[in-house]
Amino acid sequence: MIIRLAGMSVRQGCLLGLLMCALMMGVALVLQYVYGLTPCPLCIGQRIAVLLAAFVFAIGALHNPAGNLGRGLYAGLAALGSALGLAVAARHVWLQSLPPENVPSCGPGLDYMMEVLPLWDVLSRVLAGSGECAEIHGSLLGMSIPQWTLLGFAVLLLIPLGMLAGIVIRRR
Repeated sequence: MIIRLAGMSVRQGCLLGLLMCALMMGVALVLQYVYGLTPCPLCIGQRIAVLLAAFVFAIGALHNPAGNLGRGLYAGLAALGSALGLAVAARHVWLQSLPPENVPSCGPGLDYMMEVLPLWDVLSRVLAGSGECAEIHGSLLGMSIPQWTLLGFAVLLLIPLGMLAGIVIRRR
């Protein structure tokens, strides 16, 4: 699969990544507005990572650089956004796997923290997770929503990795 992605142009790779980001955000919005699931702080962090990757993919698709420098820049930034989302999703899955007695207590809401705390403190508290993030709201094919999101980020990460592999293959 990586070899196939490596043969794509920057525009094709970025459009594929943008499509994957749109799919992930679409699912998140359907879960929120159709099924009434309120996103927890870690879910919001994952959405930010999807939007970051989508922004990079969109700019890369519009720019469509011909050289390896541009290809590497867009692939690297998109990989960073995807890896960030993967890490947050992995943290979310880990929190959900904890026994109930080890789950952190629920803290103040994200809106409140954003109003009263510095950004760095908010980020550290969000990544620490809370009891709200450990709740499992149903599953599909035996996997929770954060597990599906983790899988989505893993697939998304393959796209910029394939773009980076294209640089290595072209140099041979």
